[in-house]
Amino acid sequence: MDKIVLERHADVSTALVTAPMAARLPEDLVGNTPVLWIGAPLAPAGRGFWAKLEGFNPGGMKDRPALHMVRCAERRGELEPGARIIESSSGTLGLGLALAGLVYKHPVTVVTDPGLEPFVAQMLAAHGARVDLVPEPHPVGGWQQARRDRVAELLEREPGAWCPDQYSNPDNIDGYESLALELVQQLGRVDVLVCAVGTGGHSAGVARVLRQFNPDLRLIGVDTVASTIFGQPAGPRLMRGLGSSIHPRNVDYPAFDEIHWVAPSEAVWACRTLAATHHATGGWSVGAVALVAGWMARTHDAGTRVAAVFPDGPHRYFDTIYNDAYCAEHGLLDADPPIEPDSIAHPAARVVSSWTRCSAVVDPRDLARDQEHAS
Repeated sequence: MDKIVLERHADVSTALVTAPMAARLPEDLVGNTPVLWIGAPLAPAGRGFWAKLEGFNPGGMKDRPALHMVRCAERRGELEPGARIIESSSGTLGLGLALAGLVYKHPVTVVTDPGLEPFVAQMLAAHGARVDLVPEPHPVGGWQQARRDRVAELLEREPGAWCPDQYSNPDNIDGYESLALELVQQLGRVDVLVCAVGTGGHSAGVARVLRQFNPDLRLIGVDTVASTIFGQPAGPRLMRGLGSSIHPRNVDYPAFDEIHWVAPSEAVWACRTLAATHHATGGWSVGAVALVAGWMARTHDAGTRVAAVFPDGPHRYFDTIYNDAYCAEHGLLDADPPIEPDSIAHPAARVVSSWTRCSAVVDPRDLARDQEHAS
């Protein structure tokens, strides 16, 4: 009997050693997120990729840069004690800034648009943030530009308030160093990194660090159709969290080896398939990234280590991706499971409406300048 008790004690001790450290402060919950092996049917039998599950952070992946940007701004004296933080967000950075505001004692205003999920709006309010809704998109820059214009207006009204400007703040990029170092510790080597692209922060920040360990790393960017980031024309978009109608300065175009555009129905298929087969899923970015990462695992040599960043979990998408009525209304359940991407030789070759890849990565601002000179 004593032997059995001792063996049970040993098992419990092992479990305690591998458990996360006790957290005394909310910010201690950020980071050290797990990786999960994702195989069939997202990847072929015997192949797969490692998914970094950033939904295990309190608010998602952007908790990391939110805390980092606020901390750096305070150190430089750009953000005075108790000053208001005002920023544009489609949701995840807003949650991160709500956390940073609590940690560093700043009131927070999140400027967003009607596409924000009610769950996120309610959680932002519960966390003490003020939610400011812009009523209409900008005629050229869409919701992002409308939100940024509103941020500028609010900053003028409140002297001393500070905006992180996630689209061009280099601290946004630096804030992902911890994510990259965790991947190195967890996987040892990464050959292919697949990232969704919105502000460009995490793709630039994670790839830059990983290339210090593996200079031959391939970076694959994942965008949504109707996004202008990589040279397609901007249009109305159902998917949130990736894509843009403006050109964020934090996008590191030379860092990318290839880009993929994914349509909403294809992301929904991937999200729901992940949930049914791996019990780990998330939002639009997660579905789009998983689809592309699975294809990367299929088309590279068997020994290639593919990693993908899953920015969030599924909770805020119960009324969209995981709602049958919503998906039926938007025709998101009618498409056949996506198997292969189409290909184009240049981002401006034609407008894409479904999963499409391109190995020519160009800065669309350069394209615009070339067209001006040609005319």
